Amino acid sequence: MSERIGVLYATVDGHTTKICNEIVKTIQEKNIDVQLFTIDNFTKNITDFDKFVIASSIRYGVHNKEIIAFINKNKAVLDTVKTAFFSVNLVARKPEKNTPETNPYVVKFFKKIDWKPTITEVFAGMLDYKRYKPFDRIMIQFIMWMTKGPTNKNIKIEYTDWKKVEAFAMRVINF
Repeated sequence: MSERIGVLYATVDGHTTKICNEIVKTIQEKNIDVQLFTIDNFTKNITDFDKFVIASSIRYGVHNKEIIAFINKNKAVLDTVKTAFFSVNLVARKPEKNTPETNPYVVKFFKKIDWKPTITEVFAGMLDYKRYKPFDRIMIQFIMWMTKGPTNKNIKIEYTDWKKVEAFAMRVINF
């Protein structure tokens, strides 16, 4: 019987979807059965999979509330399979904040949640002011101004390190 990997995610602006698709592609290239689900369309059982990956983006310093509820509800089952978690956020664009141990959102997340995945990672997201609703754009510009990031409303910057994403997918395959 071949290994089965499930990937469950939540996204706000779609960049976490792009990262998940790249992870799935890398895993599929190794002829491993991998299935991708959004938090809204997951109807399987976690135990249908040998490994289970959970991903969440950040908005205003908080991971997706449905992902948090899913983890809290399913903690006992998650503890019976190998698991991975990754966070996507703009703070991770800074080298000193791009690891699970140094990213303030990931550190805060694991202080509030009673779950310890087998492996954890953090990826820098994408800044695309034109995609944001007016309120979100102004808030994100303010946050970027406070953190000395770009504030030009026409800017689009993809901070994601795609080699790091591929390396994470390989870690999932091999753990």
